Amino acid sequence: MAAMPQIAVYVSNAGSKEIFCFAMDRDSGDLVAIGRVAVPGTDKPSPTSIPMAVAPDHRFLYAALRSEPFPVSSFAIDPRSGRLSHLGIAPLADSMAYIITDRNGRFLFSASYPGAKLAINPIDREGRVEARATQVLATRPKAHCVVVDASNRYVYCTNLGADMVMQLRFDATSGTVSDNAPAAISTKPNAGPRHLAFHPNGRFLYLLNETDATLGAYAIDLATGTLAELQTVPTLPPDFAGKPSAADLHVTPDGRFIYSSERTTSTLKGYRIDPERGTFSRCGRWPTETTPRGFAIDPCGRFLLAAGLSSNAMTVYAIDPDNGALSPLKQYPLGEMPSWVEIVDLN
Repeated sequence: MAAMPQIAVYVSNAGSKEIFCFAMDRDSGDLVAIGRVAVPGTDKPSPTSIPMAVAPDHRFLYAALRSEPFPVSSFAIDPRSGRLSHLGIAPLADSMAYIITDRNGRFLFSASYPGAKLAINPIDREGRVEARATQVLATRPKAHCVVVDASNRYVYCTNLGADMVMQLRFDATSGTVSDNAPAAISTKPNAGPRHLAFHPNGRFLYLLNETDATLGAYAIDLATGTLAELQTVPTLPPDFAGKPSAADLHVTPDGRFIYSSERTTSTLKGYRIDPERGTFSRCGRWPTETTPRGFAIDPCGRFLLAAGLSSNAMTVYAIDPDNGALSPLKQYPLGEMPSWVEIVDLN
């Protein structure tokens, strides 16, 4: 491990309300602990998760607690060591299941599962989220994820309880959104749309449905920002008889593979992507940490890091560049209820 970390890894722990910080070796995937920081703002527990987001310039990290007064903490990322310094706290509009910045790092988007809201808060020049929102928009039940496209013009938000994905236009000057046409697309009934992930080429968007554990591919009309379904497939075997609980979704940086996690079976599923068509085909299924709510892929696409909400640990996997297969390398202990993983290239 080099003296100065090449890559920093941050894992939020909902039970202990803290972020574990690691330095990651770019070649071996080895992790070395470089610190732990508290996520302050409330004495109450943060149920199930502490969502995090990283600024586009990798200078700041944001972490939101999901208990009143729903504080979001802003942290500065030291570009040499990867350590975090707390900058401030601001209240969000509700308990937020997902946060992300716009592509310029000027606004923080947040989606509220219990409150059925989509909120947008400004970020000041020092990297701190501001308390006064530019917009708080009512959604259908159980808003769960919000993402912003590479052009910074279009926003998509899943509504798990309504089986729909909102399609929105974003004004990056005012920090507000408006309905696209159409304003939403529907999934199959009781699919439970949860997480979204873009293909690096910007032409496709992938959707993981929680309650039926299906994975969908959508083409993005680059002129209008609207979606068209290409493919939807089950991620669980045909003989599965339990209650599905799909969780997280990520695409490798080269756009060749996509992975999803499923909590009931504690497994990861991998698919090979056709970059021209956007569709995918299965490449494997692997056991992982118990209740894998969150995972992430390193910036080079060589390693996948999966955290277990119930195992209080994280396993680093090597990704086979030819077939996408995952091989476990090492397990690392974490805090209580690890739920979110962010990886930052410090170079």
